[in-house]
Amino acid sequence: MKSAKPIDTLISPSTRLLMDDGSPSVEEKFYKGMIGSLLYLTASRPDIVFSVSLCACFQFKHKESQSKAIKRIFIYLKHTPDLVLWYPRGCNCDLVGYADVDYQACWLIEKAPQV
Repeated sequence: MKSAKPIDTLISPSTRLLMDDGSPSVEEKFYKGMIGSLLYLTASRPDIVFSVSLCACFQFKHKESQSKAIKRIFIYLKHTPDLVLWYPRGCNCDLVGYADVDYQACWLIEKAPQV
């Protein structure tokens, strides 16, 4: 991670996160720890919310490919430390967010099996 090159996007457009892609499994505690750290950061980094939520879907069956996607988010965060929301003390500010999302055309995640 120390020698990682800066990246512009959180998830590569060619990345496909699948439930079982044949890659080896990752230690559960390690994966959930990374997800928990990123979920904590979403309060001040709304640009990572979608990518972190996408990776959090794989907490019950995590593979090395999902771990690589999480590491890419950490590399993005390392090289963009000044892209944060600041909540000044005593300031009555209204936060408004907008999203233009097409969930039907989202091919990054395979549909979860019915339980």
